[in-house]
Amino acid sequence: MELVWIVGIILFVGVILTLSIAYACFYLAFYVPRKEQKSQEEFDLPVGKTYEPYHEMMIAWMKQTRKLPYTEYSITSYDGLKLYAKYYEHKKSAPLEIMFHGYRGTAERDLCGGVNRCFALERNVLIVDQRTAGKSEGRVITFGVKESRDCLSWIDFAIKTFGSDVKIILTGISMGAATVIMAAGTKLPENVIGVLADCGYTSAREMIKKTIKELNLPSNILYPFVKLGGLIFGGFNVDKATPIESIKKCSVPVLFVHGEADGFVPCEMSKQNFDNCPTRKLLHTVAGADHGLSFPVDPEGYLDKLYGFF
Repeated sequence: MELVWIVGIILFVGVILTLSIAYACFYLAFYVPRKEQKSQEEFDLPVGKTYEPYHEMMIAWMKQTRKLPYTEYSITSYDGLKLYAKYYEHKKSAPLEIMFHGYRGTAERDLCGGVNRCFALERNVLIVDQRTAGKSEGRVITFGVKESRDCLSWIDFAIKTFGSDVKIILTGISMGAATVIMAAGTKLPENVIGVLADCGYTSAREMIKKTIKELNLPSNILYPFVKLGGLIFGGFNVDKATPIESIKKCSVPVLFVHGEADGFVPCEMSKQNFDNCPTRKLLHTVAGADHGLSFPVDPEGYLDKLYGFF
């Protein structure tokens, strides 16, 4: 009887320890506390020395975007979250880019330059605050697993709102690129004429394990706890879908863009996604550009590739 109690206690402690580690991993990787909205005098800028030289440019884009007329739209996600986006119109009946920001980003911070770029190419643009970001509801980032389903909902919304003949380009940066690639691996309406994937990754697993290694921690031991945390506390399987597998089922043209000096998502990941893409495709890499900075570093080259490809 005493042995049974000892075994029971050991098992109980093991379960509590496992759940505690899984929750800590979930909280660090996937959970987003609600943040206060920025005022019109404040600007949410990416931090780090890499981005500081471009802060003035980003602020100028944000100021310019804030002065533009826009329409705010909202939809309800398949799992009941209210999601928001802003629509900027260059001219009626122009092609529409639906744009998705990156991990822990916001539409304004990550996509303000995208509005400027879309207008330069005579396109309308819908910039989406993904679940957890901006006014959109939600507390859990799923690395594209649920976000890609939100992308499909925004496509349906755009067709109903802007007309059955609207031409749509899906655009994403970083996790937003993963989001649109994973959406493109499903059956899309004919309205979607292409995808722009800027500095996307091959899988959440590879990105998370890379981050764990950079913290000098054992990635093979900790990653199962990260996955378990997502399953138990986030209600999703982070390995359920990946960009590298989704791109193999893509049926629309894809333009891949990546900075060659990207220190967060290796440029090699876009090359792997490119190699696995079966449709018309182009890989444009930008020398000297770190994560998400391909357009700020070389706006003319970026515009030229976009204009020619689509």
